[in-house]
Amino acid sequence: MERVLIDGVPVFWARGPEPLTAALLFGCGGRDETFRTIGITHLVEHLTMGSLPRVHHDRNASVDLDVTIFTATGRPDQVVTFLDGVCRTLADLPTDRIDKEAGVLTAEGGNYTDPTSAALYSQRLGVQGAGLAPWAGPGYDRLSAEQVRAHAARFFVAGNAALVLTGPPPADLRLPLPPGPRPEHLLPEPMPTAGPVWFEHVVAEVGVSLLGTGGPVWAQGMEVLSERLEQIARHTHGLSYEVGGDVVPLDRDRRIFTLTVDAREGQEAEVAGLLWTELRRMADEGPTGAELADRCEAARELADDPRAVEPELLDAAVRELFGMAYQDPATRLAQRSRVTPEEVRAAFREALSTAQLVVPCGVAPDLPGLAEGGCRRDRQEPTGRVFRPPLLAKVLTKDARGLRLILTDDGVALRDPDGDVHRIRFSEVVGVEEDGAGRTVFGLHGCQVPVDPELFKGAEAAVRAVDAAVPAALRYRRSELVNLD
Repeated sequence: MERVLIDGVPVFWARGPEPLTAALLFGCGGRDETFRTIGITHLVEHLTMGSLPRVHHDRNASVDLDVTIFTATGRPDQVVTFLDGVCRTLADLPTDRIDKEAGVLTAEGGNYTDPTSAALYSQRLGVQGAGLAPWAGPGYDRLSAEQVRAHAARFFVAGNAALVLTGPPPADLRLPLPPGPRPEHLLPEPMPTAGPVWFEHVVAEVGVSLLGTGGPVWAQGMEVLSERLEQIARHTHGLSYEVGGDVVPLDRDRRIFTLTVDAREGQEAEVAGLLWTELRRMADEGPTGAELADRCEAARELADDPRAVEPELLDAAVRELFGMAYQDPATRLAQRSRVTPEEVRAAFREALSTAQLVVPCGVAPDLPGLAEGGCRRDRQEPTGRVFRPPLLAKVLTKDARGLRLILTDDGVALRDPDGDVHRIRFSEVVGVEEDGAGRTVFGLHGCQVPVDPELFKGAEAAVRAVDAAVPAALRYRRSELVNLD
């Protein structure tokens, strides 16, 4: 692997299968947004790709939680033209196309990661960083040209870019990106939990997240756990088809790992039980030496595959963007081979108390040792002005009788029909949706409180309090493109 600089951008290249493939990476993804600007990175990508002329060679772009990548495969001159067009467009985005691209993106849908991992990140981090992943936000039509330009000027600059090539850089290759430094990334701390928990969410799979570290011990351990779950849930019991997972960094050392398991309809509780049992077995017994050796052999075969050139280059580029040291495959394989079953067992034993397991709504699993979690809530109402549903609503529906909206000195709270109280302090508000006379307040910890005169008699006073307390930059009109309920 070679590393050179072109126009201040690090370029990593090695000879791989022809034709030439290029990938221009930026250290910017969904976790660099806010609730108010959810989707803005995807919009920048669409504005860029949508402005390029039509071609007949392969090209694409993608955004995940960490990086945005523009790729092209073709003759060297085609790749050079593509990269030049991407860079020049990012320097002067066609923001007059925002309305059209907002509609396209709404139709496209899509996620920065799988929905089950997204729910686990949000439960772990709140509505920030990677925890934004399951949220729709205000909608693409509520992103302004000024917000888009500011986002691009911060993140889509030469100091936050890296290029990989599966061949030597063409002599005429230029990367005319706007100048700018590598930005600081928000790295939120996980919210505290009292031991392992399970919670319900609007997901189709069962999943778990754990706090761990980078390096070979956790890489080996998560691969063994995934392999065990596939064997047991799919091949032994016939309850599942696929095991997946994801990982996001908390900082240079710490990681959030997720593991997801789909389930046959009606078997989610049993699959959750299998997942929890295997996780505890890993913490109690660890993997076998044979399992670790098998994972090492799988990594060795992957490294020897000629198609591994591009993924290896991408790994080096990502590590460059986030200030992490790159290690070549031989070094990584040597480190993996030295991992012992006891090291893996100790890592999982320490992390077991951080486990958060998610199941689809309505599933009631039997998980010994796991407490029920979910959004932050209480049973006691805070002191404040109380608003109740109109009398007619209370007569017509049982749920309305238990509803309470409470306006406190420092925020709002909702008592739901089950008696749980969801409280959002004004200092924790991440967004306020305006829908006519009503408001929906979104809190950092995942709660939503409707402040609506149609639901609560006299709530106009609460609406005025919300509007006065929450900065205008966090308020937005309800999207006209899609029903976000």
